[in-house]
Amino acid sequence: MTFFLVSSAIKAFVVFNLIMVGVALLTLLERRVCAWMQDRLGPNRVGPQGILQPAADGLKNFLKEETSPAMADKALFTLAPIVSFVPALLTFGVIPFASPLPTKWGVVPMVVADLPVGFLYILAISSLGVYGIVLAGWSSNNKYALLGGLRASAQMISYEIALGMSTVAVLLLAGNVTLSQVIAQQQQGLWFVIPLTLAFIIFFISALAETNRLPFDLPEAEGELIAGYHTEYSSMKFSMFYIAEYSNMVTASALMATLFFGGWDIPLTSWDSTGEPTVVKTLATMAVFGLKTFSFLFTYIWVRWTLPRFRYDQLMALGWKVLLPLALVYITMIAAAIWYFRVQLGWTYGPGMAAALGGLNLILLIAVVWWLDRGRIVSGSVPQEAA
Repeated sequence: MTFFLVSSAIKAFVVFNLIMVGVALLTLLERRVCAWMQDRLGPNRVGPQGILQPAADGLKNFLKEETSPAMADKALFTLAPIVSFVPALLTFGVIPFASPLPTKWGVVPMVVADLPVGFLYILAISSLGVYGIVLAGWSSNNKYALLGGLRASAQMISYEIALGMSTVAVLLLAGNVTLSQVIAQQQQGLWFVIPLTLAFIIFFISALAETNRLPFDLPEAEGELIAGYHTEYSSMKFSMFYIAEYSNMVTASALMATLFFGGWDIPLTSWDSTGEPTVVKTLATMAVFGLKTFSFLFTYIWVRWTLPRFRYDQLMALGWKVLLPLALVYITMIAAAIWYFRVQLGWTYGPGMAAALGGLNLILLIAVVWWLDRGRIVSGSVPQEAA
């Protein structure tokens, strides 16, 4: 029991600090990547190649004056950044990030808390972040902030439904909601991105909206709402919202890598999942998991500096008229296919079943692309008049 408590405390401490440092470096990465895309230099003055810019920004926010609107609800105004900040840090605790580490006291699973309901825990805790955003908008007593908070609540609820629905297919195929078991199931066959391609696409789009990133950053829309729900915030309260946003990006990227790309599984080899655990295996799988997560983080940044912002009616239309019906139909069809393969044909999950489901997903993807290309769904709020 003592070893379990000590190892859990060490893992929690390390993961918390890695996320905080990673979020700081992620802000620098985003600024450098967007500068590269726009043929600029980006921040390069503070430290070698600008590496100390996040530290300078953090120090600046610590030393800036705290402002509080005269008519704001002081208690809720102070509580709102905390309500957004805490769930963003808690969600990463159930994601396995490497193979087990052997020690002389026993084998340590490389996850802070290997909950039997790990994925459901992430959905439950991450959904609490919207309360902080709504409270920030309402307690500021500012009309623009209130509009930003209302937009955020409507957007996050809309896309959270589609996001949750898309993961039902993963749970049907894995037969378990423990993330370590989801990874183990993918090691037996192909990564779930092949048999569940359409679920991955729905999850990815919904995750962009869930984290308030372009092209779905309507709660912050600078041209319409000044700065959205955090218009009245400054100093570290303002920083906490950004830390929460980037922490949610890290969690969403790690979750996509875990659910659809095998988590810490090294592709094209079974070396990492067979035999006795070793330190080399732990380090190698941790590096692979970090590379997968970083790939999705880079995609987040790439999308932000490539696509324009949606109109709000388009945002709602995409969520309720496209993604939600599509997710419901997809769950029905994939559940029927899994039942047929397992019950009628007696298959277990492996390369053959993954290939069959992958073929079904390819057909469905072609049908969805044809359907969306008709210009009937996401064509805007006003139909075009006949010439």
